Amino acid sequence: MNNKYIFGGIIIVIFFGIMGFLLTQTNIKYEQDFAEIVKSDATIKATGSWVKEKSYDIDKQKNVFSFYMKDYNGKEIKVIYKGAIPNNFESSTSVVVTGKYKEGKFYASDILTKCPSKYETEYEAAEKAS
Repeated sequence: MNNKYIFGGIIIVIFFGIMGFLLTQTNIKYEQDFAEIVKSDATIKATGSWVKEKSYDIDKQKNVFSFYMKDYNGKEIKVIYKGAIPNNFESSTSVVVTGKYKEGKFYASDILTKCPSKYETEYEAAEKAS
């Protein structure tokens, strides 16, 4: 009976050791300046906005969604994402993409969109009224 507890305890310690190691190995950089992104080969979370003037492209056969985004300096990069267009993409105020820059494009593994809040609209309306 004691051997079961010892064996279970060893497995738990090994599990937490592996998880701790993996969590410390996550090396994602956050970047808002696309000039820095093009210099790096690391996994990056890039923040910017969708360039609506250039629209976007959906390849349904290959399940690829691509668009252009720009940083706060106005520098643009093309983003390629293997997956469906995110919900509310067209109404987003900012976009956060996670991935790597290579061969002149940013290959995203994840896309998050920030949409305008209903409270922002109410706040803007209240400001205009005053």
